[in-house]
Amino acid sequence: MVDSVSVNLEVTIGNLKLKNPVMSASGTFGYGPEYAEFADLSRLGAIVVKGLSLEPKEGNPPPRIVETASGMLNAIGLQNIGISAFIKEKIPLLKYFNTPVIVNFFGDSIDEYAQAAERLDGVDGIHALEMNISCPNKQAGWAVFGTDPAITSKVVTAVRNKTRMPLIVKLSPNVTDIGLMARVAEDSGADALSLINTLTGMAIDVRTRRPKLSNVRGGLSGPAIRPVAIRMVYDVYKVVKIPLIGMGGIMNTDDALEFIMAGATAVAVGTANFVNPGTTIEIIDGLSSFMKKEQIKEICSLTGVAHTG
Repeated sequence: MVDSVSVNLEVTIGNLKLKNPVMSASGTFGYGPEYAEFADLSRLGAIVVKGLSLEPKEGNPPPRIVETASGMLNAIGLQNIGISAFIKEKIPLLKYFNTPVIVNFFGDSIDEYAQAAERLDGVDGIHALEMNISCPNKQAGWAVFGTDPAITSKVVTAVRNKTRMPLIVKLSPNVTDIGLMARVAEDSGADALSLINTLTGMAIDVRTRRPKLSNVRGGLSGPAIRPVAIRMVYDVYKVVKIPLIGMGGIMNTDDALEFIMAGATAVAVGTANFVNPGTTIEIIDGLSSFMKKEQIKEICSLTGVAHTG
């Protein structure tokens, strides 16, 4: 009988144990509690909160979001309430849910990254850190931290020296060799890698002859980028030993399974939350049903299976 099969959805990221491999993607799930009325947050593998900086940021002026074919462009500008307000106002609410909290953070300089990590390290209610290195670096003429191997090494090392918590590095896809960047992050102290962040894109209003986003460029997400993301997870799985968190256009269970089979230990759901706030829960149930139907006992046994045979 299919229903008699006992399935185990538990996975491990560094020393962080998750009840299942499905988490929210930073920037698409607010700080977590905003989605509590739409999804049972206690069932998620982890809640990854909106990116935080040392001080609050207002972000870019509107328009900041544009719908595109099979996806969306966003140029929110990393608007957030700042680390201090998050710890004071949001952590108490998140403690009501029996779910690990992963805090995404960023900075405009290596020193800001290090300070942010130090401020977050050991805070009760925070279980892991995810550093967004797809940010402009003021110290290097606004080059992106995640596209220069030397800068990536410096910033990850600086953060690693400031925290004992599991450290996840979120990689930029806007590079020539994603495998190289993954190895640099691993060698510099990352416990896991998130991939991919959004692809850089833009859209033009043909009637006004002007860019649709006030920032001109934005990050492309949604189903349109999924094939690129799956390829990158597949490639990175072959060159690093640390766990991967796959993301990029996951809309349903089959999408999540593609990432897992390509090499992801866990997956993060992003743009789909705007379409259907219950997507994460549906995928968790879908993974369980798939495993029972296929007589698979451990979800971790599916990680990277596309590489064998």
